[in-house]
Amino acid sequence: MDRYHVAPLEALVEKFESLPGIGHKTAQRLAYHVLGMGEAEAQAFAQAVLEAHEKIHYCPVCCNLTDGELCPVCRSAVRDRGLICVVEDPKDVFAIERAGEYNGMYHVLHGAISPLSGVGPDQLRIKELLARVGPEVKEVIMATNPTVEGEATAMYISRLLKPLGVVVTRLAYGIPVGGDLEYADEVTLQRALEGRREL
Repeated sequence: MDRYHVAPLEALVEKFESLPGIGHKTAQRLAYHVLGMGEAEAQAFAQAVLEAHEKIHYCPVCCNLTDGELCPVCRSAVRDRGLICVVEDPKDVFAIERAGEYNGMYHVLHGAISPLSGVGPDQLRIKELLARVGPEVKEVIMATNPTVEGEATAMYISRLLKPLGVVVTRLAYGIPVGGDLEYADEVTLQRALEGRREL
């Protein structure tokens, strides 16, 4: 008996499955959802993907994503230009902005140093960061992820920045709000103790 096979549907499932965090079942659900769209809605969906690819590029200053000459943060006249927050990915900028507490600039590395994955310092936007650090920059906040790669990247960049006379700080890590101490791992507890402050 022949296997049920619809080539365009399988190709669509494969494309969805190639996205990060999407397994086979979710890819199938998404593919069937797209097939259930009306013609106009499917065209608009495809057009949004194509437009994003055509119009979005890296900001020449901070390497974040933008559809303009500069990203909104670099265009802003009210942001603190003496403060640069270094992150691994554009989605990290969105996360920090959502908190609404930070008013400085950003620099997006587009990854972290990972020798096992073949990612060295030259594959990241470190040279662009060093070129930005002038007399007006007072502090660089290393907001890379709390992973082995993120820590290695933060240490590497801090060693490059220290001779330039800029203060380099690291995001504090600790117990999440609403979390229980009994469920925290050893590294998180250690970071929480190291980052404690007076009340």
